Amino acid sequence: MKYTIILIVLINIFILSGDAYSYKQLYPALEITTHYTEENPASAAPLLRWNENTKAVYYELEVFDKIPDRLSTNSVSAEHIYFTNQVFVNAFNLPIAEITEGCHKNLYWRVRAMDFDNKPVTNFSALELLYTDGHPSEINSPVTNTNYNHGNGSVLLYPVYQWIPNAGAVKFEVEVLSAPPENPNGTEPSMYRIFSSTIDFSCEYYDPHSRIGTYYWRVRGIDSDGRPIGVYSNAERFSNEPSADYQVGIFGDSISHGGGHLSYSPADFEFSYSSYLNFPSINLSESGDTIEMMVNRFDKDVLPFAPRYLIIMGASNSLRAGVSADKIIIGLKILQQKCQENDIQPILLTLPTINPHNINKIFTESTSSNWPYEFNKVNNYIRTRVHIDTAAEFPVPPEILPTEFALDGLHLDDNGKAIMGHTINENWSNVLAQITEDNDEDKVTVTAKEMELFRSIPDVYDL
Repeated sequence: MKYTIILIVLINIFILSGDAYSYKQLYPALEITTHYTEENPASAAPLLRWNENTKAVYYELEVFDKIPDRLSTNSVSAEHIYFTNQVFVNAFNLPIAEITEGCHKNLYWRVRAMDFDNKPVTNFSALELLYTDGHPSEINSPVTNTNYNHGNGSVLLYPVYQWIPNAGAVKFEVEVLSAPPENPNGTEPSMYRIFSSTIDFSCEYYDPHSRIGTYYWRVRGIDSDGRPIGVYSNAERFSNEPSADYQVGIFGDSISHGGGHLSYSPADFEFSYSSYLNFPSINLSESGDTIEMMVNRFDKDVLPFAPRYLIIMGASNSLRAGVSADKIIIGLKILQQKCQENDIQPILLTLPTINPHNINKIFTESTSSNWPYEFNKVNNYIRTRVHIDTAAEFPVPPEILPTEFALDGLHLDDNGKAIMGHTINENWSNVLAQITEDNDEDKVTVTAKEMELFRSIPDVYDL
């Protein structure tokens, strides 16, 4: 049964071309959620916020010092005094003092959502009055916006750290700590630092390390001369403790890790199918995994948590890069055998189809010409095991994944992830009953010859 996501649009209709969005009608204009008035004036660098549009890849923001005589809702105005399209979250730290050179005057602003092809997803929002008295900003660091350990889908072994950039920053330094910092909101690294990384302008950072235990993270901005902009953000706590007794683990690559539509990461939980499940889980997935990577890290990343059930979905990266289905199937058998040896019940998910054209457009990466055959061969094997057929809700290869479900052709967007979550929920009780009834019959044994073949076939990633 198809799971329908109802999107409220101006006329409830839009057209999707084969390679990108081509809207007949736009989504409703964004709604501004921060209001600065004479009673609540903005600082010299206020934080502007608006409602998120999950079809946006970025946002365009305009600021005016007066209400223009003629203002179109669907095009940029020549009368703005400030414009930026470097906005990748639904918030922006506006440098008023720089824009107005310290003058205190009423300003006006508006924002709209844009797609990958630099076309509007929405019209501009209604023009919003921004009253400021120029008092010093309370924002002196990036503003963190992750919310780990709060609800389904919010426990990630490989966390992604997200923030709203602070005004003036062109780089960011992320710091991971083993304990709360001894210098909260300070300017110096903490004595509890166990990892740090400096990255060019971004709103997120994928931690390359699995984090078993309880940790803290924070971030600070850096200017074009390499000097800190303000202080470190508030330290955010997250926990992946084996003692939490997780019954269900999720193991896979980026499709299971989460994220989609280019600008949304696994920390945007609406882009994770685990957030739609009716039961809690711990997400043990890692973006970029191939089947061999999954096999190699199983003991390190899965066994400490000893889940009762392990939902396994991976190998899309391997298959699209030309790795044979034979290697994938053996890899899945190895994972199932490892589960059996450790009293874990494996539950395989079939692989949704992909869209090679969109993959190449977004990532400039080729896809093996034989991918339909290999995908179908892997899915046919999975359907002989204890599984949930998440691929059945999407076209069958060689039919491609419609752009409406995955802008980049690979990572399902929020609507696609909701379909996956719904499908798992709908079949969960039947799968558990099947495990109980057929436990002995579903055992897997990997032969020495299969293991040798698995290791001998290259784990190709780049074509």
